[in-house]
Amino acid sequence: MNTNTLHHDDNTAHHHGLQHDLKTLTRQAATRRNALRWLAVGSMAPLSLLSGNSMADTASDASTVLNWAQASYPQWFPASSAVAQSNANFIFRFYPTTDNYLGVSLQDANLYAYGRETGYAFLNLGPLSHWLSMAAGGATSQTCSIIPQETAGPYPGDGSNSNQSGVANALTLSGIVRSDIRPSIGGATGIAAGIPLRIELELVNAASSCASLSGYAIYLWHCTRDGLYSMYSNGVTSENYLRGVQETSASGVATFQSIFPGCYSGRMPHIHFEVYRNLASATRGSNAIRTSQMAFPTAVCQQVYTADGYSASVRNLSQITFATDNVFSDGVSLQTATVTGDNSAGYVAKLRMGVNG
Repeated sequence: MNTNTLHHDDNTAHHHGLQHDLKTLTRQAATRRNALRWLAVGSMAPLSLLSGNSMADTASDASTVLNWAQASYPQWFPASSAVAQSNANFIFRFYPTTDNYLGVSLQDANLYAYGRETGYAFLNLGPLSHWLSMAAGGATSQTCSIIPQETAGPYPGDGSNSNQSGVANALTLSGIVRSDIRPSIGGATGIAAGIPLRIELELVNAASSCASLSGYAIYLWHCTRDGLYSMYSNGVTSENYLRGVQETSASGVATFQSIFPGCYSGRMPHIHFEVYRNLASATRGSNAIRTSQMAFPTAVCQQVYTADGYSASVRNLSQITFATDNVFSDGVSLQTATVTGDNSAGYVAKLRMGVNG
Protein backbone atom coordinates (compact mmCIF):
# COMPACT_ATOMS: atom_id res chain seq x y z
CA MET A 1 0.00 0.00 0.00
CA ASN A 2 1.29 3.46 -0.86
CA THR A 3 0.64 5.47 2.28
CA ASN A 4 1.72 8.66 0.52
CA THR A 5 -1.40 8.70 -1.64
CA LEU A 6 -2.86 11.63 0.25
CA HIS A 7 0.15 12.80 2.22
CA HIS A 8 -0.39 16.06 4.08
CA ASP A 9 2.61 18.23 3.17
CA ASP A 10 1.85 21.12 5.53
CA ASN A 11 2.76 19.53 8.85
CA THR A 12 2.82 22.93 10.52
CA ALA A 13 -0.95 23.08 10.15
CA HIS A 14 -1.41 20.38 12.77
CA HIS A 15 -1.25 22.84 15.63
CA HIS A 16 -4.83 23.79 14.76
CA GLY A 17 -6.07 20.41 15.94
CA LEU A 18 -7.78 17.36 14.51
CA GLN A 19 -10.98 19.21 13.66
CA HIS A 20 -9.06 21.69 11.49
CA ASP A 21 -7.07 18.93 9.80
CA LEU A 22 -10.06 16.78 8.97
CA LYS A 23 -11.98 19.62 7.41
CA THR A 24 -8.98 21.04 5.52
CA LEU A 25 -7.93 17.67 4.15
CA THR A 26 -11.48 16.70 3.27
CA ARG A 27 -11.78 19.79 1.11
CA GLN A 28 -8.50 18.93 -0.58
CA ALA A 29 -9.48 15.32 -1.25
CA ALA A 30 -13.22 15.59 -1.75
CA THR A 31 -13.11 14.21 -5.28
CA ARG A 32 -10.90 11.24 -4.38
CA ARG A 33 -13.14 8.35 -3.35
CA ASN A 34 -10.47 5.78 -2.56
CA ALA A 35 -11.27 2.18 -1.73
CA LEU A 36 -11.18 1.34 1.95
CA ARG A 37 -7.52 0.52 2.68
CA TRP A 38 -7.72 -0.45 6.31
CA LEU A 39 -8.74 -3.96 5.34
CA ALA A 40 -6.88 -4.18 2.03
CA VAL A 41 -3.87 -6.14 3.27
CA GLY A 42 -3.49 -8.62 6.07
CA SER A 43 -5.91 -10.58 8.17
CA MET A 44 -7.72 -9.07 11.13
CA ALA A 45 -6.22 -9.59 14.57
CA PRO A 46 -6.96 -8.24 18.04
CA LEU A 47 -4.40 -5.78 19.38
CA SER A 48 -3.56 -8.21 22.15
CA LEU A 49 -1.90 -10.51 19.60
CA LEU A 50 0.67 -7.93 18.48
CA SER A 51 4.23 -8.87 19.40
CA GLY A 52 7.71 -7.35 19.45
CA ASN A 53 8.92 -4.31 21.38
CA SER A 54 8.59 -1.90 18.47
CA MET A 55 5.13 -3.14 17.65
CA ALA A 56 4.12 -3.01 21.28
CA ASP A 57 5.37 0.58 21.59
CA THR A 58 3.49 1.62 18.48
CA ALA A 59 0.36 -0.13 19.70
CA SER A 60 0.61 1.66 23.05
CA ASP A 61 1.14 5.07 21.42
CA ALA A 62 -1.67 4.44 18.97
CA SER A 63 -3.99 3.49 21.81
CA THR A 64 -3.15 6.71 23.65
CA VAL A 65 -3.90 8.85 20.59
CA LEU A 66 -7.09 6.99 19.67
CA ASN A 67 -8.36 7.28 23.24
CA TRP A 68 -7.61 11.00 23.16
CA ALA A 69 -9.44 11.40 19.84
CA GLN A 70 -12.47 9.62 21.27
CA ALA A 71 -12.55 11.90 24.30
CA SER A 72 -11.95 15.07 22.28
CA TYR A 73 -14.16 14.34 19.26
CA PRO A 74 -16.93 11.96 20.39
CA GLN A 75 -19.22 13.19 17.62
CA TRP A 76 -16.89 11.46 15.10
CA PHE A 77 -15.23 8.73 17.19
CA PRO A 78 -17.67 7.64 19.94
CA ALA A 79 -15.94 5.36 22.41
CA SER A 80 -19.14 3.42 22.99
CA SER A 81 -19.08 1.98 19.48
CA ALA A 82 -15.30 1.60 18.98
CA VAL A 83 -14.12 -1.67 17.45
CA ALA A 84 -10.34 -2.10 17.90
CA GLN A 85 -8.60 -3.99 15.09
CA SER A 86 -5.26 -4.40 13.34
CA ASN A 87 -3.70 -5.93 10.26
CA ALA A 88 -0.33 -5.95 8.53
CA ASN A 89 -0.54 -2.24 7.76
CA PHE A 90 -2.63 -0.58 10.46
CA ILE A 91 -3.65 -0.37 14.08
CA PHE A 92 -7.08 1.20 13.90
CA ARG A 93 -10.56 1.53 15.28
CA PHE A 94 -13.87 1.46 13.45
CA TYR A 95 -16.86 3.44 14.73
CA PRO A 96 -19.96 1.88 13.17
CA THR A 97 -22.41 4.44 14.58
CA THR A 98 -20.66 7.24 12.66
CA ASP A 99 -19.10 5.09 9.90
CA ASN A 100 -15.63 6.50 10.55
CA TYR A 101 -12.19 4.90 10.91
CA LEU A 102 -9.13 6.27 12.69
CA GLY A 103 -5.82 4.47 12.80
CA VAL A 104 -2.03 4.49 12.69
CA SER A 105 0.02 3.17 9.77
CA LEU A 106 2.72 0.68 10.71
CA GLN A 107 4.64 1.69 7.57
CA ASP A 108 5.09 5.42 8.14
CA ALA A 109 3.79 5.94 11.73
CA ASN A 110 1.27 8.52 10.58
CA LEU A 111 -2.33 8.96 11.73
CA TYR A 112 -5.00 8.31 9.09
CA ALA A 113 -8.75 8.86 8.92
CA TYR A 114 -11.41 7.52 6.61
CA GLY A 115 -15.20 7.50 6.56
CA ARG A 116 -18.26 9.67 6.56
CA GLU A 117 -16.51 12.70 8.09
CA THR A 118 -13.78 12.70 5.41
CA GLY A 119 -16.19 12.22 2.52
CA TYR A 120 -14.81 8.66 2.22
CA ALA A 121 -11.40 9.93 1.21
CA PHE A 122 -8.33 8.26 2.76
CA LEU A 123 -6.56 11.07 4.64
CA ASN A 124 -3.05 11.29 6.09
CA LEU A 125 -3.23 13.46 9.22
CA GLY A 126 0.51 13.51 9.86
CA PRO A 127 3.00 11.96 12.32
CA LEU A 128 1.76 9.92 15.25
CA SER A 129 4.39 11.68 17.38
CA HIS A 130 2.60 15.00 16.90
CA TRP A 131 -0.75 13.61 18.03
CA LEU A 132 0.90 11.74 20.88
CA SER A 133 2.28 15.01 22.23
CA MET A 134 -1.16 16.59 22.01
CA ALA A 135 -2.74 13.61 23.77
CA ALA A 136 -0.07 13.62 26.48
CA GLY A 137 -0.74 17.29 27.12
CA GLY A 138 -4.49 16.85 27.10
CA ALA A 139 -4.70 19.32 24.23
CA THR A 140 -7.82 19.77 22.17
CA SER A 141 -8.51 21.75 19.06
CA GLN A 142 -8.02 25.48 19.52
CA THR A 143 -10.90 26.19 17.15
CA CYS A 144 -14.55 25.24 17.41
CA SER A 145 -16.92 24.91 14.52
CA ILE A 146 -20.11 26.88 15.01
CA ILE A 147 -23.11 24.61 14.92
CA PRO A 148 -25.07 25.21 11.68
CA GLN A 149 -28.03 27.56 11.74
CA GLU A 150 -31.21 25.67 10.94
CA THR A 151 -34.90 26.37 10.66
CA ALA A 152 -36.98 26.32 13.82
CA GLY A 153 -39.61 24.59 11.72
CA PRO A 154 -43.36 25.11 11.86
CA TYR A 155 -43.75 24.13 15.55
CA PRO A 156 -41.30 26.22 17.61
CA GLY A 157 -43.71 27.46 20.27
CA ASP A 158 -41.42 30.44 20.82
CA GLY A 159 -43.79 33.29 19.98
CA SER A 160 -42.79 33.45 16.32
CA ASN A 161 -45.98 31.89 14.91
CA SER A 162 -49.49 30.84 15.85
CA ASN A 163 -51.53 27.73 16.49
CA GLN A 164 -55.30 27.32 16.57
CA SER A 165 -55.56 29.48 19.68
CA GLY A 166 -53.33 32.35 18.61
CA VAL A 167 -49.65 33.10 19.19
CA ALA A 168 -47.93 29.99 20.51
CA ASN A 169 -45.26 30.78 23.09
CA ALA A 170 -44.25 28.12 25.60
CA LEU A 171 -41.42 30.36 26.78
CA THR A 172 -43.87 32.49 28.77
CA LEU A 173 -45.36 29.53 30.65
CA SER A 174 -44.73 29.30 34.38
CA GLY A 175 -42.46 26.31 34.97
CA ILE A 176 -40.96 26.20 31.46
CA VAL A 177 -37.46 26.37 33.00
CA ARG A 178 -37.13 22.70 33.87
CA SER A 179 -34.99 19.66 33.26
CA ASP A 180 -37.69 16.99 32.95
CA ILE A 181 -39.74 17.93 29.90
CA ARG A 182 -41.93 14.82 29.76
CA PRO A 183 -44.94 16.26 31.66
CA SER A 184 -47.05 19.18 30.49
CA ILE A 185 -47.22 22.28 32.70
CA GLY A 186 -49.46 25.30 33.26
CA GLY A 187 -52.62 23.33 33.96
CA ALA A 188 -52.13 20.73 31.21
CA THR A 189 -51.78 17.20 32.56
CA GLY A 190 -50.42 15.02 29.75
CA ILE A 191 -47.18 13.05 30.04
CA ALA A 192 -45.21 12.03 26.96
CA ALA A 193 -44.59 8.29 26.73
CA GLY A 194 -41.54 6.68 25.15
CA ILE A 195 -38.05 5.30 25.69
CA PRO A 196 -36.23 7.55 28.23
CA LEU A 197 -33.63 9.90 26.76
CA ARG A 198 -31.26 12.12 28.72
CA ILE A 199 -29.99 15.01 26.58
CA GLU A 200 -26.75 16.80 27.48
CA LEU A 201 -25.89 19.86 25.39
CA GLU A 202 -22.44 21.37 25.96
CA LEU A 203 -22.16 24.98 24.83
CA VAL A 204 -18.70 26.36 23.99
CA ASN A 205 -17.39 29.68 22.72
CA ALA A 206 -16.13 29.35 19.15
CA ALA A 207 -14.58 32.81 19.43
CA SER A 208 -12.50 31.93 22.50
CA SER A 209 -10.75 28.55 22.19
CA CYS A 210 -13.84 26.48 22.98
CA ALA A 211 -14.28 27.98 26.45
CA SER A 212 -17.36 26.77 28.30
CA LEU A 213 -20.31 29.14 28.16
CA SER A 214 -22.05 29.19 31.54
CA GLY A 215 -25.21 31.10 32.32
CA TYR A 216 -26.60 30.83 28.80
CA ALA A 217 -30.07 29.38 28.21
CA ILE A 218 -31.15 26.65 25.82
CA TYR A 219 -34.76 26.11 24.78
CA LEU A 220 -35.31 22.58 23.49
CA TRP A 221 -38.32 20.93 21.87
CA HIS A 222 -39.12 17.85 19.81
CA CYS A 223 -41.93 15.57 18.68
CA THR A 224 -43.55 12.68 20.52
CA ARG A 225 -42.87 9.04 19.72
CA ASP A 226 -45.83 9.34 17.34
CA GLY A 227 -44.26 12.29 15.51
CA LEU A 228 -46.60 14.91 16.98
CA TYR A 229 -45.70 18.35 18.35
CA SER A 230 -47.42 19.61 21.46
CA MET A 231 -49.32 22.91 21.08
CA TYR A 232 -49.75 22.31 17.32
CA SER A 233 -50.58 18.76 16.22
CA ASN A 234 -54.12 17.36 16.27
CA GLY A 235 -54.78 15.60 19.54
CA VAL A 236 -52.02 17.36 21.51
CA THR A 237 -52.81 21.06 20.98
CA SER A 238 -53.71 21.42 24.66
CA GLU A 239 -50.41 19.87 25.77
CA ASN A 240 -46.99 21.55 26.08
CA TYR A 241 -44.77 18.60 26.95
CA LEU A 242 -41.39 17.93 25.29
CA ARG A 243 -40.55 21.62 25.59
CA GLY A 244 -38.29 23.20 28.18
CA VAL A 245 -35.54 25.68 29.01
CA GLN A 246 -32.35 25.07 30.96
CA GLU A 247 -29.49 27.35 32.01
CA THR A 248 -26.01 26.10 31.19
CA SER A 249 -23.87 25.09 34.17
CA ALA A 250 -20.36 26.27 35.04
CA SER A 251 -19.09 23.70 32.54
CA GLY A 252 -21.48 24.95 29.84
CA VAL A 253 -23.86 21.97 29.98
CA ALA A 254 -27.66 22.02 29.85
CA THR A 255 -29.38 18.75 30.67
CA PHE A 256 -32.89 17.59 29.79
CA GLN A 257 -34.76 14.41 30.66
CA SER A 258 -37.09 13.44 27.83
CA ILE A 259 -38.13 10.56 25.58
CA PHE A 260 -36.57 9.44 22.32
CA PRO A 261 -38.41 11.26 19.51
CA GLY A 262 -40.18 9.35 16.78
CA CYS A 263 -39.52 9.60 13.07
CA TYR A 264 -42.29 11.23 11.09
CA SER A 265 -42.63 11.19 7.32
CA GLY A 266 -40.08 13.28 5.44
CA ARG A 267 -37.57 13.96 8.24
CA MET A 268 -34.77 12.10 9.97
CA PRO A 269 -35.29 11.93 13.76
CA HIS A 270 -34.19 15.20 15.33
CA ILE A 271 -34.42 17.63 18.23
CA HIS A 272 -34.77 21.41 17.90
CA PHE A 273 -33.09 23.96 20.13
CA GLU A 274 -32.47 27.69 20.44
CA VAL A 275 -29.56 29.29 22.30
CA TYR A 276 -30.00 32.50 24.33
CA ARG A 277 -27.39 34.60 26.11
CA ASN A 278 -29.23 34.28 29.42
CA LEU A 279 -32.49 33.14 30.97
CA ALA A 280 -33.89 36.66 30.97
CA SER A 281 -33.77 36.83 27.17
CA ALA A 282 -35.31 33.37 26.67
CA THR A 283 -38.84 34.70 26.30
CA ARG A 284 -39.26 34.80 22.52
CA GLY A 285 -37.51 33.25 19.54
CA SER A 286 -36.38 36.55 18.10
CA ASN A 287 -33.90 36.86 20.98
CA ALA A 288 -32.11 33.59 20.15
CA ILE A 289 -28.48 33.88 19.03
CA ARG A 290 -28.53 30.45 17.37
CA THR A 291 -31.17 27.99 16.22
CA SER A 292 -30.22 24.48 15.22
CA GLN A 293 -31.18 20.80 15.29
CA MET A 294 -29.61 17.67 16.72
CA ALA A 295 -29.49 14.39 14.79
CA PHE A 296 -29.05 10.79 15.90
CA PRO A 297 -27.01 7.94 14.43
CA THR A 298 -29.28 5.87 12.19
CA ALA A 299 -28.31 2.59 13.85
CA VAL A 300 -29.40 3.93 17.25
CA CYS A 301 -32.77 5.01 15.85
CA GLN A 302 -33.31 1.60 14.33
CA GLN A 303 -32.62 0.01 17.69
CA VAL A 304 -34.95 2.36 19.57
CA TYR A 305 -37.78 1.86 17.11
CA THR A 306 -38.01 -1.85 17.88
CA ALA A 307 -39.73 -0.78 21.12
CA ASP A 308 -43.48 -0.66 21.58
CA GLY A 309 -45.08 2.59 20.46
CA TYR A 310 -42.60 3.35 17.68
CA SER A 311 -44.01 1.16 14.89
CA ALA A 312 -44.77 4.10 12.58
CA SER A 313 -41.18 5.29 12.97
CA VAL A 314 -39.84 2.04 11.56
CA ARG A 315 -41.63 2.64 8.27
CA ASN A 316 -40.86 6.38 8.13
CA LEU A 317 -37.15 5.88 8.88
CA SER A 318 -36.84 3.32 6.10
CA GLN A 319 -38.00 5.96 3.61
CA ILE A 320 -35.56 8.76 4.52
CA THR A 321 -31.79 9.25 4.81
CA PHE A 322 -29.55 12.13 5.81
CA ALA A 323 -28.82 12.66 2.12
CA THR A 324 -32.52 13.19 1.34
CA ASP A 325 -33.43 15.08 4.51
CA ASN A 326 -34.15 18.73 3.65
CA VAL A 327 -32.28 20.01 6.72
CA PHE A 328 -29.38 17.58 7.18
CA SER A 329 -28.54 16.88 3.53
CA ASP A 330 -25.81 19.56 3.51
CA GLY A 331 -23.89 17.83 6.30
CA VAL A 332 -24.71 16.55 9.73
CA SER A 333 -21.36 15.78 11.43
CA LEU A 334 -21.50 18.82 13.73
CA GLN A 335 -25.09 18.02 14.72
CA THR A 336 -24.97 14.27 15.33
CA ALA A 337 -25.16 13.36 18.98
CA THR A 338 -23.05 10.71 20.66
CA VAL A 339 -25.60 8.23 22.00
CA THR A 340 -25.17 5.45 24.54
CA GLY A 341 -27.64 3.13 26.21
CA ASP A 342 -30.30 0.58 25.31
CA ASN A 343 -34.06 0.18 25.18
CA SER A 344 -34.27 -1.20 28.71
CA ALA A 345 -32.25 1.41 30.58
CA GLY A 346 -32.86 4.31 28.21
CA TYR A 347 -30.33 6.43 26.34
CA VAL A 348 -28.00 9.39 26.85
CA ALA A 349 -27.38 11.76 23.94
CA LYS A 350 -24.50 14.24 24.14
CA LEU A 351 -23.66 17.05 21.75
CA ARG A 352 -20.94 19.68 21.97
CA MET A 353 -21.82 22.81 20.01
CA GLY A 354 -20.01 26.03 19.31
CA VAL A 355 -21.49 29.52 19.10
CA ASN A 356 -19.94 32.98 19.03
CA GLY A 357 -20.24 33.78 22.72
